[in-house]
Amino acid sequence: MDLYYNILSTPCQSVLLVAKKLGINLNLKRINLRNPVEKEALSKLNPQAVIPTLVDNGHVVWESYAIVFYLMEKYGKDDTLYPKDPNVRSVVNQRLFFDIGTLYRNLLFVVILVFKKEQPSNEQMEKLKKAIDLLEGFVTERSYAAADHLTVADIFLLGTVTAFNWLKYDLEPYPHIREWVSRVTTELPDYAEFRKELDKGTKAYFSSRM
Repeated sequence: MDLYYNILSTPCQSVLLVAKKLGINLNLKRINLRNPVEKEALSKLNPQAVIPTLVDNGHVVWESYAIVFYLMEKYGKDDTLYPKDPNVRSVVNQRLFFDIGTLYRNLLFVVILVFKKEQPSNEQMEKLKKAIDLLEGFVTERSYAAADHLTVADIFLLGTVTAFNWLKYDLEPYPHIREWVSRVTTELPDYAEFRKELDKGTKAYFSSRM
């Protein structure tokens, strides 16, 4: 099973972590979408030429949510990560939609501006702060983002919160988020090594831009 990915991509991180949690061994194919040759090669599998892209015995899936749902449905041994109970699943789904539509979306807007060396507006920073405040509330109500145990919502949200490091955003005022991060990462296999690789890639990326 091949995964076309880049460790710096937050969606790719979510797929990698879910696969590790499910005990799936992936054949990792690192790709640089800024390289026209690599992008053209990927477009032959995936017309959008985006990562992550999964190829499982000839079956091609892209978009991180679609890949993760595919892996859980085909290879998951139980429904722990994505509970079948409709009440619990509805909260998991809400948190996932909150991540992609609110938290990650607002973070991405600000990150793009910073990379362009532009100053985010007060309004943009306030929207980002409100999104973080909401997450703080979610993980104050319960130990995990959507249930009383680890779910796929925690893994996606973890990737987004980790990306706040790109902004050097101070999470000190959010004690429950910081406790939640510690709790979630202890449940993810080989997370220390994963984070080491991520930090190395991030450092190399910033060095190349200087």
